[in-house]
Amino acid sequence: MPPRIFHTPPPVSDTERPVPRWAMRLAYALPLLLLPSCLWRLPFAAHFAMGQAHDGGMPPYGVSIPYVLGLSVLSEVTAILGIGLVRGWGEVAPAWIPVIGGRRIRPLAAVVPALVGGLILTFLFTDVPLGGRRRLTPYGIIETVEYTNNAWQTLATVCIAPTAVWGPIIIALAIAYYRRRTRTASPDGHPGRSSRRYTTRTGGTS
Repeated sequence: MPPRIFHTPPPVSDTERPVPRWAMRLAYALPLLLLPSCLWRLPFAAHFAMGQAHDGGMPPYGVSIPYVLGLSVLSEVTAILGIGLVRGWGEVAPAWIPVIGGRRIRPLAAVVPALVGGLILTFLFTDVPLGGRRRLTPYGIIETVEYTNNAWQTLATVCIAPTAVWGPIIIALAIAYYRRRTRTASPDGHPGRSSRRYTTRTGGTS
């Protein structure tokens, strides 16, 4: 049975306005999508090459352990923070946070960092295979690491591939968050899409 996180959002929303179901699902699925790459990366901290053919030696443990562990933890923390774009703690800061605890978060204060981060992640993890271990990236053509056999390479591809959607998911969540937070109520009581004032048939404003 697949994890509930992939197909069932939390039963009760604590946001000011309802969150689209697709956004809720994406936000809660993102940490799980990144988990395989984080787990695949961990053995490198102990100098286990995961089938990669390295010409040079491994960095000392004092470098590899904090770097690999820190990168994996940072990846998951960033993904979990994305859940704030679909939950109430992304609209009102939790009370335990110093200074801003309990205060309403301005939409742009959450949207701008999310969009910038999403664009950076998209830039970093977008590439096109050219063959012969070469890949076209936004910053030029690079050569990928060589593996000792196809099994190791397949494992690496399966684990790392989901990171390609990391940036686009964050961007989509940020846009949905902004639209939800800036939407105002129309005169008939239903949510509107802008904050413009409405003109009556008699020419006045309401």
